[in-house]
Amino acid sequence: MTRRKFDSNIDWFVFITTAVVIVAVAISLMVAPDRGAAAVDSTFRLITNQFGMVYVWASIATIGFLLWLALGRYGAVKLGPPEASPVFSTASWGAMLFSAGIGTAVLHWGTIEWVYYYLNPPFGVAPQSQAALEWAGSYGLFHWGFTGWAFYGLPAVALAYAYHVRGLPSLRLSSACHAILGKRADGALGRVIDILFMVGLLGAAGTGIGFTTPLITGSLSHFFATPETFAMTVGAVFLVVIIFSLSVYAGLDKGIKRLSNINVTLTLLLLAFILLVGPTVFILKMGTNSVGHMLQNYLKMNTWTDPLTDSQFVEDWTIFYWAWWIALGPFVGMFISKISRGRTLRQVVFGMLGFGTLGCTLCFVILGNYALYLEVEQVLPVVEILTTEDAATAVIQVVTSLPPGRWILPLFFFICVVFAATTYDSASYTLAAAATRTLRPDQDPARWHRVFWAFGLGVVPIALLFLGGLKSLQTASVVVSLPLLVISLLMAWSLVRALRQDQA
Repeated sequence: MTRRKFDSNIDWFVFITTAVVIVAVAISLMVAPDRGAAAVDSTFRLITNQFGMVYVWASIATIGFLLWLALGRYGAVKLGPPEASPVFSTASWGAMLFSAGIGTAVLHWGTIEWVYYYLNPPFGVAPQSQAALEWAGSYGLFHWGFTGWAFYGLPAVALAYAYHVRGLPSLRLSSACHAILGKRADGALGRVIDILFMVGLLGAAGTGIGFTTPLITGSLSHFFATPETFAMTVGAVFLVVIIFSLSVYAGLDKGIKRLSNINVTLTLLLLAFILLVGPTVFILKMGTNSVGHMLQNYLKMNTWTDPLTDSQFVEDWTIFYWAWWIALGPFVGMFISKISRGRTLRQVVFGMLGFGTLGCTLCFVILGNYALYLEVEQVLPVVEILTTEDAATAVIQVVTSLPPGRWILPLFFFICVVFAATTYDSASYTLAAAATRTLRPDQDPARWHRVFWAFGLGVVPIALLFLGGLKSLQTASVVVSLPLLVISLLMAWSLVRALRQDQA
């Protein structure tokens, strides 16, 4: 009897359709890698060149909408009944929020993203000049700052309101569109929305794991002085999968919350160590300068479309990043809505923009400026390593230049694994929630269901890594983000209508 009840709560159409699509895409990429690589490249160029402006407009509109929501009369609306209090402390809530939204990719890009901008700067600035260096320090903060976290914040408030205030019985992306779609949100149209969300999450999560894996294998290879192999890469993916499977099996409080707290603590300890033993004054001066430069030019960077040249800077970087945030946005929003009962809409908006941006800024300021110091003072040729070898090798070389040398790699390896696990255990949880018919605020999706999607998350990155190259990882995010952009508009429209109806 219990088994029949349990199985009846799974939306098998959403479950099976999503699983079949992901397996079919992964197999086709691995069976015909050359054709897959060509299709990946042409798709990336088509979307970024033809629809790039849409992403720029969406970034401006999303920031404006969230500020209007938080600073206006709806900001004080509580998620839940008037007597509801937050389930998690502010510290744990912030740790879970940051860990769900950012994976090990922040360690990768936080260390070496500035190099790409230094070599190929925006706005027609001369490469490898002082002006290029100033923009290099600012653009990483911009791409990982307020705008990106706003793309997370919109689905979070829309889903949280539908779930905690309107009392819709399921935590699914279609639920956030209920005020607009009505009964159609529970029918075929709603299922299409949920399938698009799940396929998009699997693709975008695969991108993140694809960036994570080289750091994990690079740490092992460098520490043990052994060559990296594809088998080692696959093993690294499954190591991460097993860890976040155990975490998501344990549930929100025992698994995900504890792993998130460990993740944030270890990351802060690593950053504090680098700041103290590294060039402290240089890091603080460059960090202050970069934050100031980014804030002064925020509007310019957020509206630049590069109409007079064909540098492809906006398409390769800004559009890619906005697409990545959009593709992951519903997953992070769904998870944040689950853990935000008892908080107000204003707290959720500013928590997302505040905790998220602060965490990314610390990583970029300390890791990036430490690597920059090594390059400027000719301690380590970071730029040369990146251009002649690869990004993961450059990151590992920067880390091992610290006083402990190669002996810091076990700690760095552990942080990379935990960072990845804290993001993808949340992803597994939300995938299971999206394929569950009813889910009360005090319930979790079935354990076997959560673990199934944990292993499902490992399929896409293996296929993408089999293709090889950064472009395949970029395109996976861009492709799945386009339909989700339309769904984000529906969510915002639905949230406003629901607020006006309920407040009236």
